[in-house]
Amino acid sequence: MNGFALHLLRHGEPEGAGRLIGRTDARPTAAGIAACVDRTRNIASEALISSDLSRARLAGDAISLATGMPLSIDPRWRELDFGAWEGMAPGDVTGAALSRFWDDPDDHPPPEGECWSALVDRVTLALNDLTARPTLIVTHAGAMRAALAVLCGFDTRQTWAIDLPYSCLLSLRVWPSEEAGRRTAAQITGLYP
Repeated sequence: MNGFALHLLRHGEPEGAGRLIGRTDARPTAAGIAACVDRTRNIASEALISSDLSRARLAGDAISLATGMPLSIDPRWRELDFGAWEGMAPGDVTGAALSRFWDDPDDHPPPEGECWSALVDRVTLALNDLTARPTLIVTHAGAMRAALAVLCGFDTRQTWAIDLPYSCLLSLRVWPSEEAGRRTAAQITGLYP
């Protein structure tokens, strides 16, 4: 099997950029939406999916309008829920707590927030439901990192070592497993900041 192209696009710059805005439904800026449309202008895909949060969904709507491809909404592609830290600037979070989170987001999630493994689990379910055809997903940096963990076997530190700025495009070649119990595999084919 030749595999299929999977393109993960981080939403464009939202209102409140630079803050921890996981579940917060921050609206995208007009420039952020335009950057997403421009970034995907030469992407050949047969399916278009986005997170249900406005900063991803509105970019997905604009891409759908530009390409004529229908948009499917899937909330499993949402960002990590930052709980009590939602809307805070990273500098406003107690330094030790934020450091513990970055070091081990599963054992030290944000207070009342989502742990890393929960994000990975829901992204895994979303990936498992993809049809093996060229697909473009408008999503969030955390969900993109979770996909890298699932598809490429990266650990948390490795996924967070990859810079994923607003409107960046991460392209992969995915080979779905045809054997029960065997993991889907992928290779990064491009990262376009």
